[in-house]
Amino acid sequence: MRNVERYPVEGPNALWQVYRTVSRWKAVRNFVFIQAARYCPSLPVKNWIYRHMLGMKVGRHSAFALMVMVDVFFPEKITVGNNSIIGYNTTILTHEYLIGEYRLGSVHIGSGVMIGANTTILPGVTIGDGAVVAAGSVVHKDVQPGAFVGGNPIRDIRMKQE
Repeated sequence: MRNVERYPVEGPNALWQVYRTVSRWKAVRNFVFIQAARYCPSLPVKNWIYRHMLGMKVGRHSAFALMVMVDVFFPEKITVGNNSIIGYNTTILTHEYLIGEYRLGSVHIGSGVMIGANTTILPGVTIGDGAVVAAGSVVHKDVQPGAFVGGNPIRDIRMKQE
């Protein structure tokens, strides 16, 4: 089970009530900075935006490829270790708005992690140091350090050889 906090809602679905959980100003501000980072060709500038404008914890020499989409409402719940690569067009979510509830969960990506292109990382997961996530995967549970996983949903492909 992912490590998420659940918040029940009454009335219309939780997404319809999103601005009761996060301010419009924060959502618009984050959206602008996320879009700037998605297209930014400079990795140091991109990491500066993530750290200083969005409140993410990003380690040294971590690289976010073009078009990575971080959570627009709660990016501050994302932590990435040192020297990790987040592949092209990957989505990192820390929220889920459902019919009768919304869920929030931090995402922790370790050091030396390789996330393949077009991967979706769901709220409340931890990806351990040295793990590899194959392109196009949906990370719906924790990934052990050094593991090589892939698929939708992810499954172990093999343990990384040292």
